[in-house]
Amino acid sequence: MPFDSLAIPRLHIADIELPRDVRGLYDLAYNLWWTWNPRARQLWSAIDARAWALYRNPVQLLINFDRTHWQEKLEDENFLAQYQRVMKMFESYLGNRETWFARAHPEVDRPLAYFCMEYGLHQSLPLYSGGLGVLAGDHLKSASDLGVPLVGVGLLYRNGYFHQNIDADGRQQNIYPEYDFSRLPIRPAAGHTGRPVLVTLPLGDRELHLQVWIAQVGRVPLLLLDTDVVQNDSADRPITSILYTPGREMRLVQEQVLGIGGARALAALGIEPAIWHMNEGHSAFLQFERARAAASRGVSWENALAGLKATSVFTTHTPVPAGNESFEAPLMRQYFAPRCAEIGIEVERFLALGNNDHGQPNQPFNMTALAIRTSARINGVSRLNAEVAASMWSHLVPLAGPEAERVRAVTNGVHPATWLGFELQELFSRWFGEGWETLIASEAGRERILAAPDGELWDAHLAQKRRLARFLRGRLRDQFARHGLSPGELRKLENTFDAQVLTIGFARRFATYKRAGLLFSDLHRLRQLVAHREQPLQILLAGKAHPADKAGQELIQHIFQLSQSDDLKGRVFFVEDYDMRVGRMLVQGVDVWLNTPRRPMEASGTSGMKAAMNGALNLSIADGWWPEGYDGDNGWVIAGKALADSEKALDEAAQDREDGLALYHLLEEEVVPLYYRRDEQGHPADWIRKMKEAIATITPRFSSDRMVRDYCESAYASLLAARTEEQPV
Repeated sequence: MPFDSLAIPRLHIADIELPRDVRGLYDLAYNLWWTWNPRARQLWSAIDARAWALYRNPVQLLINFDRTHWQEKLEDENFLAQYQRVMKMFESYLGNRETWFARAHPEVDRPLAYFCMEYGLHQSLPLYSGGLGVLAGDHLKSASDLGVPLVGVGLLYRNGYFHQNIDADGRQQNIYPEYDFSRLPIRPAAGHTGRPVLVTLPLGDRELHLQVWIAQVGRVPLLLLDTDVVQNDSADRPITSILYTPGREMRLVQEQVLGIGGARALAALGIEPAIWHMNEGHSAFLQFERARAAASRGVSWENALAGLKATSVFTTHTPVPAGNESFEAPLMRQYFAPRCAEIGIEVERFLALGNNDHGQPNQPFNMTALAIRTSARINGVSRLNAEVAASMWSHLVPLAGPEAERVRAVTNGVHPATWLGFELQELFSRWFGEGWETLIASEAGRERILAAPDGELWDAHLAQKRRLARFLRGRLRDQFARHGLSPGELRKLENTFDAQVLTIGFARRFATYKRAGLLFSDLHRLRQLVAHREQPLQILLAGKAHPADKAGQELIQHIFQLSQSDDLKGRVFFVEDYDMRVGRMLVQGVDVWLNTPRRPMEASGTSGMKAAMNGALNLSIADGWWPEGYDGDNGWVIAGKALADSEKALDEAAQDREDGLALYHLLEEEVVPLYYRRDEQGHPADWIRKMKEAIATITPRFSSDRMVRDYCESAYASLLAARTEEQPV
């Protein structure tokens, strides 16, 4: 059954007046399909190029567009043709019933629920902080492309995650804007009466009211819960204000809103999921709500747990015990004892589900332990991550248990249409025709990519690199103007960043285990690399440190100050306010993508996949996804000495030294010389060959389409089949 025929309510239309001839812009603006369709984004720019460049948000653009200018647009035949072409593509996409999922699993007639704390869909919708959210966003986009009947559930943050300013001393400043939801590409869910849908959540001696909003992601609806409503006490309205709020009790309440409130929102909308997927443990309280609902119908607690486990999937990312969310037992009792009493069970029976210390009493309640104990399918996000998770949680999931119950690997993937640069998309369309997306995402496309003209690929890459240069200069001009540089000094930035120079990109969360400082571990050698007369190097860095992560903030300050030193200035740049737009610009424009985590701390690391699809070569520690992606010819592995003479693992400082030496050796002996080695046409032929290899080998294996298909086959469909054999779902 097509997902859009299920019980999803109609949505309100924002009060934007549009001429009848272009009224389709309503639906287009409120469907995030435009975020991965370049023709749709060109249409928004054609309406008002300046406003589009400023907002990158079609709802804001349409609200601000002077209605007296519409007549001019309607008299422009080129604009109308462009509008009609995009609307035809949009309607064809939504109307397609011959999707992969419809062909592969016609028996599935109920939706699949996907819960996550954050979603990175586009920079105009600030519901994300980093990799977890961007992964969730790509999951929804591929589910839409493949026709998977998915519904996402998350929170709607009034202040989102912080914007980052770097001051003149290199200190990170955290700025939390307040968003006007009426100007975002979201709409309130509407009930049968046309009124907004609100659900309630018992919270101590009061009820918390949650408004349900919907962000439409192609075919996939994303339900977003909002506590900032007039029905709530003023002390409760900020619960969903900030992503990853630092207060422990506030975080506990926030995760109850996500899990319990999310399950209630689905019920209020008449959505009965066949499978429930928790992406990380933040949403695991949904399992309590599901068990509570079953118990209220007379099902025993044990049978309720067995029933929800049989339909639950859990994805774990965090490879260290301390990184998994936990809450103190007294605080848990405060909130859950009354709820447990209502259904006639001792609160300790519920708390035992989150006990991570072999049943020892009064231990913190661990959200990952709860998710593991109540899920039939558990997976890590790369093969190495799954091995680490299996070892870390072996007391809950025995390593010798049945194959179906072990921790599996579903390696992450990224959404090519979102991350592939426009110039390369145009090139692939010219090379391979209308079906280019399918071709490059298949193993069969490898030979055709390898045989394609070197010069055309290189020209497209340089075009993306020049676009990165323009973006970088604008960002630096704004940043240094705020620092007080003179007009003359700001004009000099127009000569900053040479698109012909070998460029390394490094962008990610500035957690210390990601070792952003490894590249700066030998400043003498680094200065020689960046200042080389014939073969220079330039480096772009971006990333945020959590407001509570002082070590990460100090590392940002250190690197920024180094970038302003006489020896590195003009070759090393720190780009502030890392978000999805900055990320797209970097992965599309750099030559090399650097990743230096302390193994095995990187769960997956999807930014390197995005860069590789754009022809950038990964220079990475063999951690996360890279051991699966590296084939010896599509990038490099930074292989520092792993063991001391005593065969015991090196300590962190010693390993950092070894990995730093290996990094500099690769740069000096392989990476830099290969880039500057040119043929008779002036092209780096050997470098381009590796670019092609990266595109051809990494795109099909690490696309989010492959990832979502893996989830469908190894988790969703297999659980449904097993459940159907026992009893109807």
